[in-house]
Amino acid sequence: MTDEETRYEAVRSRDARFDGAFFFAVETTGIYCRPSCPAVTPKRQNVRYYPTAAAAQTSGFRACRRCRPDAVPGSAEWNVRADVVGRAMRMIGDGVVDREGVPGLAVRLGYSARQVQRQLTAELGAGPVALARAQRAHTARVLLQTTDLPITEIAFAAGFASVRQFNDTIKAVYALTPTALRAAAPKRGTARATPAAGIPLRLAHRGPYHAAAVFDLLGQEAVPGVEEVTGERGARTYRRTLRLPYGTGIVAVEEADPPPGAGDGPSSAAVHRGGWLDARLHLTDLRDLTTAVQRLRRLFDLDADPYAVDERLGGDPRLAPLVAARPGLRSPGAADPEEFAVRALVG
Repeated sequence: MTDEETRYEAVRSRDARFDGAFFFAVETTGIYCRPSCPAVTPKRQNVRYYPTAAAAQTSGFRACRRCRPDAVPGSAEWNVRADVVGRAMRMIGDGVVDREGVPGLAVRLGYSARQVQRQLTAELGAGPVALARAQRAHTARVLLQTTDLPITEIAFAAGFASVRQFNDTIKAVYALTPTALRAAAPKRGTARATPAAGIPLRLAHRGPYHAAAVFDLLGQEAVPGVEEVTGERGARTYRRTLRLPYGTGIVAVEEADPPPGAGDGPSSAAVHRGGWLDARLHLTDLRDLTTAVQRLRRLFDLDADPYAVDERLGGDPRLAPLVAARPGLRSPGAADPEEFAVRALVG
């Protein structure tokens, strides 16, 4: 995917493999979408492409209400790149800008704030503030549409400095007021959650996801008192505690496949064919929601690109049969860097 022809073909064919890798916006409607958006394909001359949702928002486009581009898996680039942009994206995803501001991010990266701003804007079309703002907007939407928390409380839980800033951002990104955005929540047949019941989440992934292998490994390596895997294979639940910047959390993630029709192909007990993992998160401080979600995504390797991985590994004649037999195989990470280091050393 190196030119506009390739991108437009992905949009025309509604190719979900590119969701999160780039976004497209339509000048005649003022809306930006994910490549797999089911809406009518726009004319090529009206389409513009962006590497991030924040870049599209900075250019004045609002999120599509049909395909919800803010909910796509993240780009796999940020998992592997060790340069300043890759490191910055991981830190922004972890909430560093919300907690420490751009100066704090720059100190962690070892660059000046101006250098960080320049490099991110040059490559991604948006600086650290815009990237963090897009993330806060997504967090706010999740809370608005899945909980009955007061709107004022949601504003500060999502990382906004004021209710006015929160209202302005929601209107700019979704073209709706917070109250209207809550009313537009998809009907899932259940009442919205209360704080005591936890926050229901859909952790999106790209392409097939071999959940059985991931849950097998998490169960084998579970640390007593910190994490556990319960239930029968194919319908297990992974639970663990989380140490977060403002408090602690407990999460439960389900192995079971999403309902039929939710993905891009037939489901099975072993492989999710596209869609998400269902989870429920309990937090002592809601300001940790964004950080908790990003750490869960790393733990379950949800931002990986299974198509690229399978293509590379499948090119080896000795590995090809193994790759074909286990599509969507992932490599679980850890909930925080310190834990990852301990697991690597201790085993």
